[in-house]
Amino acid sequence: MFDPKTRVLVVDDMMTMRKLVVKALKEIGFTDFTEAADGRIAWETLGAATPPIGLIISDWNMPNATGIDLLRRVRAESRFKHLPFLLVTAEAERTQVAEALQAGVSNYVIKPFTADSLKEKLEAAHKKLSGAS
Repeated sequence: MFDPKTRVLVVDDMMTMRKLVVKALKEIGFTDFTEAADGRIAWETLGAATPPIGLIISDWNMPNATGIDLLRRVRAESRFKHLPFLLVTAEAERTQVAEALQAGVSNYVIKPFTADSLKEKLEAAHKKLSGAS
């Protein structure tokens, strides 16, 4: 599993959802969070973060830049291309899941979710990342 001190970037245009994700992450044991209200702000935050971001959990549907836009930008940048990235969505559409997988998502979480289901998705993403190393 990820180190609990990993800095997590939580991206969602709704503050309530960001708080719910952070609350679930705290239940899992994470302690370091940075928040962004959309993919554009998240991208700026990612490049400037000290200490660096070690995990991104992003909503899919947001103004300015969507989660999938952010994911594609992260995967295209050599500094961040291996950064673990979870997409959170209310959409369980096969086409969206396929699009996310093709773009290089580490895993995805369907809303509504619990801390336990988020932990399962994080563990699976970590396993995938460790196996890829």
